[in-house]
Amino acid sequence: MSRFYVTTPIYYVNAEPHLGHAYTTIIGDALTRWHRLLGDDVTYLTGTDEHGLKIQQAAEEAGLTPQAFTDSIAPKFSDAWQKLNIGNDDFIRTTELRHKAAVAELLQRCYDAGDIELDTFAGKYCVACEEYYQDDELVSGPTEDGSISSDLCPIHQRPVEYFEEENYFFRLSRFEDRLLDWYGAHPTALRPEHRGNEALGLIRSGLRDFSISRTSLDWGIPLPWDPKHVAYVWFDALTNYLAAVGFGDGTDGYTERWPVDFHLIGKDIVRQHCVYWPAMLMSAGIDLPKGWAIGGWLLSGGEKMSKTSGNVVNPLDLIDDIGLDGFRYYVLADTAYGNDGDFSWEGLVSRYNSDLANNLGNLAARVATVVAKKCDGIGTAPDPDSALGAVAAEAYEQTVAHWADVQPSKALDATWSLIRATNSHLETNEPWKAEPGAEVDQVMGDALEALRIVAILCSPAMPDTAQAVWERIGMPGDVADQRLPEAAAWGQYPAGNDVTKGDPLFPRMKP
Repeated sequence: MSRFYVTTPIYYVNAEPHLGHAYTTIIGDALTRWHRLLGDDVTYLTGTDEHGLKIQQAAEEAGLTPQAFTDSIAPKFSDAWQKLNIGNDDFIRTTELRHKAAVAELLQRCYDAGDIELDTFAGKYCVACEEYYQDDELVSGPTEDGSISSDLCPIHQRPVEYFEEENYFFRLSRFEDRLLDWYGAHPTALRPEHRGNEALGLIRSGLRDFSISRTSLDWGIPLPWDPKHVAYVWFDALTNYLAAVGFGDGTDGYTERWPVDFHLIGKDIVRQHCVYWPAMLMSAGIDLPKGWAIGGWLLSGGEKMSKTSGNVVNPLDLIDDIGLDGFRYYVLADTAYGNDGDFSWEGLVSRYNSDLANNLGNLAARVATVVAKKCDGIGTAPDPDSALGAVAAEAYEQTVAHWADVQPSKALDATWSLIRATNSHLETNEPWKAEPGAEVDQVMGDALEALRIVAILCSPAMPDTAQAVWERIGMPGDVADQRLPEAAAWGQYPAGNDVTKGDPLFPRMKP
């Protein structure tokens, strides 16, 4: 049995969960459900980032202590993931003792290696993304009061602030050649390729040392060798991926899960995850991740969703209208992972009606109706030599390849190719017009077998729907307990199952 470890970013608790958070979390959930079908021993981690200036300021605005503020927000993330049927194995908070121990261990290792040194820093800083910027990285534009500024953060379009204080610095500048050599030896570590090229471009453009501590606030983890300073942002936040598998507990047990197979991240945190993080691990003598899967932004009205922009969409608000699996399917299928997608209600309804109501839902209803009328409601066996068998085999191979490449939209399209082919098979043979008998039995057996395979292959995206299809065609147990590749082989649908129609899986929606 192979181990498979996947992480999402940990989400800041200065705002409640929104569609942008849900996007990455659903991607990770589907990916890890797929690997469970493959029989892998899966660990799926998500969590919350609870230290730093941004959180301290949000707590002050709310009239709470930072700990009380984070205690009020963090559960909203775990509750949201439960409602979205996220099967995470762990949920880490950076205020936990296990995390603080891991941060102290990583910091000490890098300090002992000589890669953390005391210095004085003055520079322009964006609180929202917790990053310093050089003048040539800033952009010009209007501010909230209508004036024009040339000192705007390129991500948040907000004025940066000038900070000057004594900090400890991580000497990132020493790692440029080592990072390029490592990525050169691991050319598929960064996916998709165009996002990986952006990360490599950051390294080739020259690396600057970055501050890893503050004395101007105390809401953080003290440095083990100098407790006047608290760890700031990236040594704190990024270490959660190690803390969750036991790093810092005094043993080497974390290596049973580490290195991670994929960090799922957004394109706006590539610098920190694909440049800072591997350099920190190199310094500490820890194996680097096997891979990063870098997503684009799920936009709303053409802009990245954020509390600042005021364009936040609460994913839980959509479930009542379109159903949980309808929402999950849209998130996974509508945008190729790595590209930007633009959320709209019209786009959601269009995808729902075309792929779910017209294709999967129609196929399931049509098959059950014909089996009821022509086969007395009893499932029949597929033809071992059916043309659909070759389609199913190709759909499976393509689905496997695209999940391996962390491309859920392409994997689902491959699965849907079997749905489309089965609908065409029925339209060509028109069993509803034929008299009951061996010919109809064979056609319907083929369709039932296709639905059996579809239920398995779509279960990572739509677990509840897959189980409903599984039960309606009379299959016993949980579809999630099936194991690939054996379960996808053609010809396993058993004659004699009771087939039921049930309510429509996906009633058509009006735009």
